Amino acid sequence: MVATDQDDKSGKGEFKRSASHFADRITADARDGWPVEAGRYRLVINRACPWANRTLISRRLLGLEDAISLAVTDPIQDERSWRFTLDPGGVDPVLGIAFLSEAYDARERNYPGGVSVPAIVDVPSGKLVTNDFQQITLDFATEWTDLHRDGAPDLYPEALREEIDDVAESIYRDVNNGVYKAGFATHQETYDTTVRQLFARLDQVSQRLATRRYLVGDTITEADIRLFTTLVRFDTVYHGHFKCNRNKLSEDAVLWAYARDLFQTPGFGDTIDFDHIARHYHQVHTNINPTAIVPIGPDLSSWLTPHHREQLGGTPFGDAEAPGPVPAAEAVPPTGRAA
Repeated sequence: MVATDQDDKSGKGEFKRSASHFADRITADARDGWPVEAGRYRLVINRACPWANRTLISRRLLGLEDAISLAVTDPIQDERSWRFTLDPGGVDPVLGIAFLSEAYDARERNYPGGVSVPAIVDVPSGKLVTNDFQQITLDFATEWTDLHRDGAPDLYPEALREEIDDVAESIYRDVNNGVYKAGFATHQETYDTTVRQLFARLDQVSQRLATRRYLVGDTITEADIRLFTTLVRFDTVYHGHFKCNRNKLSEDAVLWAYARDLFQTPGFGDTIDFDHIARHYHQVHTNINPTAIVPIGPDLSSWLTPHHREQLGGTPFGDAEAPGPVPAAEAVPPTGRAA
């Protein structure tokens, strides 16, 4: 989603995240008119965005790289939003467009909303299919199964879905969205309430994870993916930039070990670009950081230190297998900020 997407009509200085306007689904039975089909669609992400990061992790764990191609936008937006300036000539080589807004316009001109990632675009027509960040990964796990790699994990096992949904909903409300509500709050009371709710939920999650390796069951599920993408950004941007500073992630022994465990698991840390994360938040949110100065820290080397979470039992993928190496074209380039 667009990080500055807010529409406060309450007068309370509250951040309001807009619902996904394009909520079509790509399904095995094509009930929304969009069939699962290898090579037909392009996933557009920004590596700074936690919601887009979810789709990238899910796609990698399930081995969908050959089934749905990947476009990565510049971490810095201009007035036309997400742009393909990382590609030669500033044009996406598959879609042939310079701005993601062109795919939105091809679907519906002058629609009431911002241009957000993640987005899936239909390559033949150039039209946006969906920007429903909550549903995309669930459909990757359940509707794209015929295109999963051999040995792919079940990230949304049917027997655990109710528990996964319950855990994920509270994490979304108070953690994933909570950091944004804190960062964009314009009234002290709203900020205070939001930050207390955020850390109350993090404390609860920390207690849950003190005796179990993963949030639900004995292997990685959709719930872990959703929590990880906020945790991995916490000390780099949310702690200081969004004023979520009761404590750092690295000061909570349980959550810090859990986050490092996932970071060191294939499919998680290899999707993270700390340089894009730091530059996007600090240089785009000029209402929060008017100087656009990007902090030099924190030290990222500790992400690779031992976590000892294996002592709690469970394995990342159970009877499934870890994904192979990152495709060369999708590897995060080394930078001074990389762990």
